[in-house]
Amino acid sequence: MKILSAIFVKGVVGDDDILEDGIPQVAFIGRSNVGKSSVINALTGVKGLARSSSTPGRTQEINFFLINNKYYLVDLPGYGFAHGSYERKDFIFNLIDSYIFTAPVEQKKIVLIVDAKVGPTEDDLAMLQSLEQKGKDLIIVANKIDKLNKNELNKSMLNIRELVGPHTIIPCSTTKKIGLGEIADKCFN
Repeated sequence: MKILSAIFVKGVVGDDDILEDGIPQVAFIGRSNVGKSSVINALTGVKGLARSSSTPGRTQEINFFLINNKYYLVDLPGYGFAHGSYERKDFIFNLIDSYIFTAPVEQKKIVLIVDAKVGPTEDDLAMLQSLEQKGKDLIIVANKIDKLNKNELNKSMLNIRELVGPHTIIPCSTTKKIGLGEIADKCFN
């Protein structure tokens, strides 16, 4: 599916009517600094739609973007690292947990982004296990494949497959525009 329009709707930090307005939601999640904002911007073709930064933990709320006037792309804060106090880190953890596991919305799909070079971290695997336990429909995006040569990429994909099991894994490079069409097809059809 081709993404023709992507508009920022709002940022949410708690209960909100947007959670129950009936528009299907596709949530993007990953650890801080995995390139989630870059994937969202490349996927939508809108530079700067999701704020990216070299500073981990930049996203501090749940951001809703309306895609093709039919779906919400939901950008969740990165987990695993954030500048600031323990209270702020707890706030981010609780925000993610609340939206994914207790909010009155059933996400159409959850996109778990991992770094292809690093592979799934303990935080990624813990998130994956929680998503699986709740029966969430998810895909894994192995981001930053352009940082690997062919041999490294093959080893990385085998490692990711071994660690995440039977989920769909999409190799992705935002700089080389690899995998974006497949992500759009899996999420917004």
